[in-house]
Amino acid sequence: MLWVGNQALRHFSTGQVYFKNKLKLALIGQSLFGQEVYRHLQKEGHRVVGVFTVPDKDGKADPLALAAEKDGTPVFKFPRWRVKGKTIKEVAEAYQSVGAELNVLPFCTQFIPMDVIDSPKHGSIIYHPSLLPRHRGASAINWTLISGDKQAGFSVFWADDGLDTGPILLQRSCDVHPNDTVDALYNRFLFPEGIKAMVEAVQLIADGKAPRIPQPEEGASYEGIRKKENAEIFWDQPAEVLHNWIRGHDKVPGAWAEINGQMVTFYGSSLLTSSVPAGEPLDIRGSKKPGLVTKNGLVLFGNDGKALLVRNLQFEDGKMIPAAQYFSSGEKSVLELTAEEMKVADTIKVIWAGILTNVPVIEDSIDFFKSGASSMDVVRMVEEIRQKCGGLQLQNEDVYMATKFEDFIQKVVRKLRGEDQEVELLVDYVSKEVNEMTVKMPYQCFINGQFVDAEDGETYDTVNPTDGSTICRVSYASLADVDKAVAAAKDAFENGEWGRMNARERGRLMYRLADLLEENQEELATIEALDSGAVYTLALKTHIGMSVQTFRYFAGWCDKIQGSTIPINQARPNRNLTFTKKEPLGVCAIIIPWNYPLMMLAWKSAACLAAGNTLVLKPAQVTPLTALKFAELTVKAGFPKGVINIVPGSGGVAGQRLSQHPDIRKLGFTGSTSVGKQIMSSCAVSNLKKVSLELGGKSPLIIFNDCELDKAVRMGMGAVFFNKGENCIAAGRLFVEESIHDEFVTRVVEEIKKMKIGDPLDRSTDHGPQNHKAHLEKLLQYCETGVKEGATLVYGGRQVQRSGFFMEPTVFTDVEDHMYLAKEESFGPIMVISKFQNGDIDGVLHRANNTEYGLASGVFTRDINKAMYVSDKLEAGTVFINTYNKTDVAAPFGGVKQSGFGKDLGEEALNEYLKTKTVTLEY
Repeated sequence: MLWVGNQALRHFSTGQVYFKNKLKLALIGQSLFGQEVYRHLQKEGHRVVGVFTVPDKDGKADPLALAAEKDGTPVFKFPRWRVKGKTIKEVAEAYQSVGAELNVLPFCTQFIPMDVIDSPKHGSIIYHPSLLPRHRGASAINWTLISGDKQAGFSVFWADDGLDTGPILLQRSCDVHPNDTVDALYNRFLFPEGIKAMVEAVQLIADGKAPRIPQPEEGASYEGIRKKENAEIFWDQPAEVLHNWIRGHDKVPGAWAEINGQMVTFYGSSLLTSSVPAGEPLDIRGSKKPGLVTKNGLVLFGNDGKALLVRNLQFEDGKMIPAAQYFSSGEKSVLELTAEEMKVADTIKVIWAGILTNVPVIEDSIDFFKSGASSMDVVRMVEEIRQKCGGLQLQNEDVYMATKFEDFIQKVVRKLRGEDQEVELLVDYVSKEVNEMTVKMPYQCFINGQFVDAEDGETYDTVNPTDGSTICRVSYASLADVDKAVAAAKDAFENGEWGRMNARERGRLMYRLADLLEENQEELATIEALDSGAVYTLALKTHIGMSVQTFRYFAGWCDKIQGSTIPINQARPNRNLTFTKKEPLGVCAIIIPWNYPLMMLAWKSAACLAAGNTLVLKPAQVTPLTALKFAELTVKAGFPKGVINIVPGSGGVAGQRLSQHPDIRKLGFTGSTSVGKQIMSSCAVSNLKKVSLELGGKSPLIIFNDCELDKAVRMGMGAVFFNKGENCIAAGRLFVEESIHDEFVTRVVEEIKKMKIGDPLDRSTDHGPQNHKAHLEKLLQYCETGVKEGATLVYGGRQVQRSGFFMEPTVFTDVEDHMYLAKEESFGPIMVISKFQNGDIDGVLHRANNTEYGLASGVFTRDINKAMYVSDKLEAGTVFINTYNKTDVAAPFGGVKQSGFGKDLGEEALNEYLKTKTVTLEY
């Protein structure tokens, strides 16, 4: 069973479940998949008595062998098990010596003799990456895609003397996504679920419950291994068939066609669902219709008139280019080298000679890969050049794009002269004429400085809450996309320009970004209104305005982050110096909510970047558009690629992967308490990454009878109805002193009746739509619960009768402490009022603090002594006195109790994204 896939390590748990019955196992196979099966079987209490794997290659052991050797498990490395059809005696004796009760073959490329297969008490089980009896034999995943199967999966079966014909023990299936590649399918399902299934299968055998279901011959198929010579594309077929052929050969062996007399291999295929962009025709042998080289890639056409898009092309000499650059990839004029450049070229020649030891002389025509170099040699060369050529920073792609020595030197010289600049950012926009302007909105993932489709091609609708219409379809980031984004951020931090940049230059980029946000504030506010329902005037002032202020504030901190010197006891007669350094953490993940899409992005990412980290940010699934527009502006500001990455999609996929990813060192999250707990658990289990959480709230606002009532009414309404009530620190419960209670309620209702509910782009609108339909429905249910429990609905509580997701501002009174409305956050325009007895300060404080939340709070009174007493006693991260919602970029913001921990804004926010290192030296 041979299949191809990028076997990137996936971390998950099969659960700490202990069974009575355990087996002695022989593991026969190889690869990361075999390694993970081994680890999980050991974890479940089974005893692996022997690992049989392939010999070391170039001095490197297989991952399965490494794991077993580390544990002290016996490891046997046989190049073959039989000669001329007979089992090798020494191999058989070694196998028999371990006394296995079951052979487990998770991934094995060797032919195992039947006397070994049948030897254990329970026989042998094998993993195969297809739904048997379909796609028996090698390259099963490739054939699943080539055949256009709608379902993929794997089988764990009992080995017999046939080729993948043994009885089925268990099977698992999944849907094939339209743009799945071999790697995508393997990483998303076949790898992680396959490991779980192998562990489950072994336990079923141990418990005597494993079935043996004969394979039917109906529907059985056998296909051979895919090779380059039989991967040529035949063009007289529908677009979907062509797409399946290309993706089924991606990455190995690679589907190809002849263009201008040479073999060109196609990678990164997706079905084209939008209109065909403008481009330059490209003749392809055998195709009746020329391809089209566009800014997005190479468009190809099927015989049904439909189209597909290919992202990358590889030539016969191994050079790979973006398909969009096909016509710009021709020969450039040869540069004359200066004396200094000649020294660099000579140094690089020595480096090549040290790697290509089989080549007597490094001449201009020598090809790096055709001379035997591998991908590991690329890494070595890039690092050696950096060390020996004055820190010259090349990328691995530079080697793949210029594989001959002469071409490589030319590329290096162009880079030294600054001629090899980044290609202009290509952005696919969704454009809309709205708010007296043309709004241009990116909709793809932003990874490593480029806008790209999700790897599996998945998209989803983002909806305008004003009328329920679809604004556009947005890329739905997969696990593979998140992994790419994290890898890009890690590379940018460890190897890129960002990691070497001085703090003042970092601040300059952030100031420039703040300027761009301000220059584009009308367009950003319009997008915010379209995507989140924010009233345009509020979005302009708060959503965008505070984002600008936040980046400017933290830009100023970049070159002011410092440690301290510490006097310590001297170790006489020597003397010591001890000091601390503040250092960035590395790759940080940021997950933001949907109520203030851009502002929440700014609050967290500005501090993160000022500290020198790189980031991967997941916007809320329902409001991704300003984050993606922000990504475009970061490129214009000059941020190096990989520093900022945006992955739109779901919390259950992209968010969960970020919380579990081993290369992320910090996660900042704003959202619900329940999700915050899950994130904290995942961060702890994965790699103990640092976490800051801004979670739910039920912020109390206490209004005493000695307040300035007009101000208390106005501010109290703002505390509840600001941003449609979709506000983290919204006053979730108002306590009004008995003597002014009725007048307060009357005035509030009078003011509500004056509010204009309508289109958020209308400058006279006071109250826009709720963010999304599900949230509106939740708010209506919240009101129904309040009425059922006996609270008095004074005003509102209903959906506004118009298109969109509008809700009437609502007022409840007579809310008692035991009621649902008194305990749970609505996160909407619902004022919850309880009265308290005149003069009962400690009593109302007890009621206000009787909650598991502690994000914000407020008090209105003219008595400063009372105000300070109450502020001391309130259990909240923020206390407002005779005001509300007054946040500032310089003031730390965050909660206590189950409202989370850690701070946004202010100097304290920097510490969330820094680590302290203590250095002591003796002199």
